[in-house]
This record gives sequence, C-alpha cells and structure tokens, in this order.
Amino acid sequence: MRLIDAVGLDRALPMEAAIDALEAGFRAPRLPRSPLRTSVDAEGAELLLMPAVGEPGTGIKLVTVNPSNPKRGLPLIHAVYVLFAPGTSEPAAVIDGAALTALRTAAVSGLATRHLANQEAERLVIFGAGVQANGHLMAMRAVRPVWHVTVVSRSPGRAQALVDRGRSLDMEAAAGGPESVAKADLVCTCTTSPEPLFEGSLLKPGAHVYAVGAYRPETRELDDAAMARSKIVVETREAAMAEAGDVVIPMASGAIGPSAVVADLAEVVKGASVRTGPDDITVFKSVGVAFEDLILARAAVDRIDR
Repeated sequence: MRLIDAVGLDRALPMEAAIDALEAGFRAPRLPRSPLRTSVDAEGAELLLMPAVGEPGTGIKLVTVNPSNPKRGLPLIHAVYVLFAPGTSEPAAVIDGAALTALRTAAVSGLATRHLANQEAERLVIFGAGVQANGHLMAMRAVRPVWHVTVVSRSPGRAQALVDRGRSLDMEAAAGGPESVAKADLVCTCTTSPEPLFEGSLLKPGAHVYAVGAYRPETRELDDAAMARSKIVVETREAAMAEAGDVVIPMASGAIGPSAVVADLAEVVKGASVRTGPDDITVFKSVGVAFEDLILARAAVDRIDR
C-alpha cells in the first residue's frame, strides 16, 4: 500500500495531467457511483464522508472542517483519502486528502473552463487567497492564455502572497475589489462566504464564472443576477439540487427556472453545446463530487506505478 503525501501527489499528477484524467473520467460511458456526502457533527467541527465506487476501484475521503482552526494557525480543513483496488478491494493507497481536494477542485474547474470559456479569455479575477485560490490560478493558466489576475480577499497578507505568485509566473497581478469582475473574462469564487460576493449585473458579456466555495444549500457566492444572466453547468444535477445554494436559492425564489441548468459536466465533455456565441455568460457550479477524487486517486497511483 502506498502512502502519498502532498509533495508526492504534486509530482505524480501535475495540474494538466489531473485535468486530462478528469476529462477521460467524465467522458467514460459510466461514471463511478458516489452517494451524496454524509455530514456528521463533530463537537464544534464537521466530519464529511465521501465514498465512491467504480471501475477505478473503491475510495473514501474523510474530511474534517473546523471553523476554529484558522485562529489556531491551523488549516480549516483536514482530510485523508483511502483507495482500495478494483476487484480485490485491497488497500492500494492512503493519500493526503487536503492536497487531493485542492487538486481535484481546481482541476474540475480547469476542465469546465477548457470546454466553456471563450478561447481568448485572458483576464482572471479570483475571490479568496487560500489553497483553492492558488490551485485555481494554476488551473486557469493550464487551459487559457491568462496574463492578468486580480485577487479579491479580506486577508491582505494572503492576497499579496497570491499576487506575488502571479507575478512570479510573469503575469500582471494586483489586489482589487469586487468591482474588478466588470473587466474579467474569468471569475473564480473560492471563499467560505455564505452570501454573494459581487453584483452579477457587473459581469461583462462573454465572462465565464466558476463558483467552488459554497457546498451547502443555504450558502451561496453568486447572486440572482449572475445566475439569471448565465447558462449554468453543474457536476451532476443530483448533487447541485441537494447541495448548491448558488442554484437552489435562486430557483426557490423564482429568479431562475430548472431550464437555467443547461447541462452537467459529463454532457459538456461529451460534446453538449452550451456557449452559442462569444457574448454568452456561463457559470460552472461545483460542490465537489466523490467520484472526482476517486478518478484522480487512481490516476496518481497509476502514474507512480509506471
């Protein structure tokens, strides 16, 4: 059985390879089965259990979310992933779950952007400056010619660190405010905010938005205007309608109807047409689905074993 830490995962599965592995997984005739995540109260924290079963094997991610950790100087989220081999069900690997989550979330957004964003998209706005924001910067660089990034964050120190990272990649980078979305080709929301981060009316024609921070039906990062103006794609309709407040809340209020969700990601990867012109606004709403972790865990082990 392999033990794969964050460094080992990064070496085994760089961002572009992760996006390619997910593309192959979403293109497969049948996706792995993954029931909705189970949430368990953990005395001031939350324990999430995310299993999946399919051709890559059987896997489960165990995640703790502890809101008091940042004040301790610790990460909000800790996680481990256990992969069992197909057929024999033998333990195949234990993987750093936080690193796998960071890679998976950004790579899924990269895959969606590969298929949904305008080819010439080059100006990026990222809300948040943590692990996910850093991962999404790299994912967007892997799929589009991004040369300018604006970081919007309530943490000036972390925002500056992400700005510096952008500059180290020969990008123009700066901190900014929510109004920055007015010039953005790509908008990424990677926050823990329970309320909308910007006015959707500001989005320029042709923008692509990928919202990844909210994963509960009562929280959202995008407002009614952003959703009503957009063609919406989700990972799976089942997961979105159970967990994606960005979709559930405006649908419940009547701001959007069921037809606003025009496709899921598997349909898009297999050729479904979403963007019909360069001025269409698209939204990819991600809540994180367990089969994505399984696909990447299997890909990482296979690449190490080559």
